[in-house]
Order: sequence, then structure tokens, then C-alpha cells
Amino acid sequence: MRLTTKGRFAVTAMIDLALRQQSGPVTLAKISQRQSISLSYLEQLFGKLRRHELVESTRGPGGGYSLARLARHITVADIIFAVDEPMDATNCGGRGDCKVDADGRRGQCMTHELWATLSRKMVDYLDSVSLQDLVDQQRMRQLEEAAQKANKTVRLHSEKNSDTATTI
Repeated sequence: MRLTTKGRFAVTAMIDLALRQQSGPVTLAKISQRQSISLSYLEQLFGKLRRHELVESTRGPGGGYSLARLARHITVADIIFAVDEPMDATNCGGRGDCKVDADGRRGQCMTHELWATLSRKMVDYLDSVSLQDLVDQQRMRQLEEAAQKANKTVRLHSEKNSDTATTI
């Protein structure tokens, strides 16, 4: 299983939306700008997310998108499945016809169960991570970055003041 750009962009855009929707609907143009994702690509993704009832759209001035349900009730697996992202590590797409024997009969390859189990575990994991979990992580990172920036500013200001005191 390889998570493609489609799944990554969908999750990223949903985090962006969830972080900002308290101010009202969020436009795809703004998400596109902040996340460097093509607007036309976002339109395709959000069409699928809307059809799967993960987002709602509001038309007109002040329009845009908002979550259709609480972020804690949307999982990463919901988002990835909504944009048609396959989560199957088997070589046969889970059909069990990954091996062809000498008689031309199809069957399971020797490692089919290994990859099928991996696929189930990936889905279980992604189903255990909510959009709210990711939003909380992002907010924590933003707070940490702001604190580091503030500490750096305070240090620079202190150093400047101590340099001025020694020259007097």
C-alpha cells in the first residue's frame, strides 16, 4: 500500500479546514494558497468529500466549506476512503488471485495473508486517528513554534540590552 498524493492532500486540506472553520466557511482558494495545492485538484477532492458527507458547502459571498460533522467523528480512514484511495497492500487488490500456477489456475500467493493482514492493520490504525487528533497536534506544534519564536526574540532583546549596558 502506498498512500498517494490524493490521500495526503485530502487529509492536509481537511486539517486546514478544521483549524479555521470556527470563523465560518473556508474557501478552497485559501486552502490552496496556504497548502500549495492546486485549486482544481482541491475542487475534485472536495467534491468527493462532500458526496461522502464529510464536508458541506455554502454558496455565495462568504461561502466555502465546513465540516459536515464534528472533527472527532471523522477519521483519517474516512477521508482516505472518500477520495477513493485504495488501502490494500496485496498485489491482487485483495481478490486472492495473485498467483497463476502452471495449469493457468489462479490462487493466492504465499504472502497473500501477510499483505492482507498489513492492509487490515493500516485501516484499523487510520480508523483510530480522528481529524480532531490531527488538529490538536497541529495546534500544539503552532504553540511550540510561537513559544520558540518568542524565546528567541526575548534572548535577542536581552543580548542587545546587555551589549548597550557594557558600552555605557
